[in-house]
Amino acid sequence: MAAISNDWLAPLSPEFKKPYYAKLYRTVQEAYNTQEVFPPPDELFTAFELTPLSQVKVVILGQDPYHNNGQAHGLCFSVKPDVDIPPSLKNIYKELETDLGCYIPHHGYLVKWAKQGVLMLNTVLTVQAHRANSHRGIGWEEFTDAAIRILNEQDRPIVYLLWGRPAQTKARMLTNPNHLILTAAHPSPLSAYNGFFGCRHFSQANRFLQEKGLTPIDWQIEDI
Repeated sequence: MAAISNDWLAPLSPEFKKPYYAKLYRTVQEAYNTQEVFPPPDELFTAFELTPLSQVKVVILGQDPYHNNGQAHGLCFSVKPDVDIPPSLKNIYKELETDLGCYIPHHGYLVKWAKQGVLMLNTVLTVQAHRANSHRGIGWEEFTDAAIRILNEQDRPIVYLLWGRPAQTKARMLTNPNHLILTAAHPSPLSAYNGFFGCRHFSQANRFLQEKGLTPIDWQIEDI
């Protein structure tokens, strides 16, 4: 499996030594050896690798990876450039168009955001093919909770975009007064009209970052 090699490694290292992580590692290795599992093992920690801890400005929490072939590559809501844009991401693009005037691109590859300091972290990092939430409860939640606690300890401005109830359950861990927590309905077609559309989280996040003297996020994903 992939390894974390940047400035996330030191604060996350204690997790690798805990009994739950040893069990999680064995479970995930066995799953990769015997089932079709997404994302590919070398993309397991893409969110951490593309967005070093010292550069995190915005955190978007997802639930678990996309479970259809070729979609998941380690960033929540993002898909590879040649994959159809999933419905939730289509709604994110619609809100960006309304909020910031961004045009809607022809693909769903969000690496540009990650490289600007947007940590796009699923709370569960693997999934069995075609079985949503199939790896819930195997230990990933404990690991990603540790990452959230590490973020909460950072004494610089960070914005959290918590969409939907599962993401919002993490708000109790976020106690740093230097941070901004924004909540809204999930962008899924089932709930987007219940408060995601019109939330204006992207402009609010940028306004907060600018007020704190930081460069805002360029949310426009360009056509390839």
